[in-house]
Amino acid sequence: MHAISQPDPVRLEIFKNLFQFNAEQMGIVLQNTAASVNIKERLDFSCAIFDQTGSLVANAPHIPVHLGSMSESVRSLIHDKGDTIKPGNVYLSNNPYNGGTHLPDVTAITPVFLDTFYTPLFYVASRGHQADIGGIAPGSMPSHSITVEEEGILFDNFLLVEQGNFRETEVRNVLLNHSYPARNLEQNLADFKAQIAANERGVQELHKMVSQYGLETVQTYMKFVQDNAEEAVRRAIDVLQDGSFIYEMDNKARIQVKITIHRQNRSATIDFTGTSQQLQSNFNAPKAVTQAAVLYVFRTLVDDNIPLNAGCLNPLEIIIPKGCMLNPTYPAAVVAGNVETSQTIVDALYGALGVMAASQGTMNNLTFGSDRYQYYETICGGSGAGIDFDGTDGVHSHMTNSRLTDPEVLESRYPVQVESFTLRSNSGGKGKHSGGDGVTRRIRFLEPMTANILSNHRLVPPFGLNGGEAGQVGRNWIQRQDGTEENLDSTATVEMQPGDVFVIETPGGGGFGKAR
Repeated sequence: MHAISQPDPVRLEIFKNLFQFNAEQMGIVLQNTAASVNIKERLDFSCAIFDQTGSLVANAPHIPVHLGSMSESVRSLIHDKGDTIKPGNVYLSNNPYNGGTHLPDVTAITPVFLDTFYTPLFYVASRGHQADIGGIAPGSMPSHSITVEEEGILFDNFLLVEQGNFRETEVRNVLLNHSYPARNLEQNLADFKAQIAANERGVQELHKMVSQYGLETVQTYMKFVQDNAEEAVRRAIDVLQDGSFIYEMDNKARIQVKITIHRQNRSATIDFTGTSQQLQSNFNAPKAVTQAAVLYVFRTLVDDNIPLNAGCLNPLEIIIPKGCMLNPTYPAAVVAGNVETSQTIVDALYGALGVMAASQGTMNNLTFGSDRYQYYETICGGSGAGIDFDGTDGVHSHMTNSRLTDPEVLESRYPVQVESFTLRSNSGGKGKHSGGDGVTRRIRFLEPMTANILSNHRLVPPFGLNGGEAGQVGRNWIQRQDGTEENLDSTATVEMQPGDVFVIETPGGGGFGKAR
């Protein structure tokens, strides 16, 4: 049989869709079997398949910040455990210094073996946001952590399933033997098992593909799908111009980026030199997150329907000085880097390329809880306007793509009431194309709980471009039972009493072009 040197266009399309379908099937299993509201209702998870080297082949359209960083986790597993990986093993990892994003995002990785081979030929992985993984605050999204230890429990290529046996005793020990142990062990275990089941579906689908098309064809088309994505990104780069941008966050940290387009070899250099040094706060973004943000931006510039994969990165040289806030060293705290700084990176990149005004630039991360309950949500806002389009009102933008829990589900599972959830009219920046409006969300507490908000753009407005106006900043505040109001900073931890209302007003997107 001759090796295939050129992809057949019809087969390429079939395999592109098959790989993506595989990841989507994994996601359906995960959603159906998970226990937590986070995974089941908010869909804060991602599933993907990888080739033998740990490079991303395809993913379901889940959470962008997970997807661009997961291959780093798989590669770290291959690097650390390569020779000891056996059929039936599943590994758990959330280490932000090894491809993780932040500790609540825990990845289960399953190597895929075929009968006659002793080494894995593929990998499948699912990453789910745990409602709590320990740390100094319920929900594991503390507003003021300064080391990663305060944010929860770290798994570094931990053997979760050994040749088919779930290592329950060992995983319980890790979750409980920590300065700040996990608060809801049974839910963690249930979600881990759901991730194992999702991966198992991915393994089955890959076996099916191999038996139908043959191993050589499947592996060859994995490479072709990556090559196709690479070519699509090179085509997008062809029409871009050099640019640079500096974007400051509420905490005075700044992201500086310079993009240089190399016409000859149709590639780009993305250089973050000049960005703030590692911070004493938790707004440091692990290198994998920074890479995910770059990958996401360049994927959105492609018109073709391609799966986000490792091929998209080939035309990109990314320079991130070690020890800066986008490539921090252990034990820097990172919980907000994943959710907040990632959004700032994306907007700075669009600003440098001149293609789109800033979106709300924050996920407005609200966690609340006690020893009995832990809950996390991200809240939508306005997206930025572009060269030929208006921004969108009340939408999750860029690095987050999760849903909000239905009020009925939220109120039946937790002692809170959604008092109102409305658009903030006129909060988007005006322009030839206007930015989208943010929202106002009011949640009344019925029991005493601790609440945390991690947000940005409460001081610095989301920028407009080409003469478009900036979007309005957001605001966090508490309306106490007795009617008094308490203003909160961009990041805050506060004790809520029965009858108190937590109010989050989210930012609008920036406008593009001068209003006529």
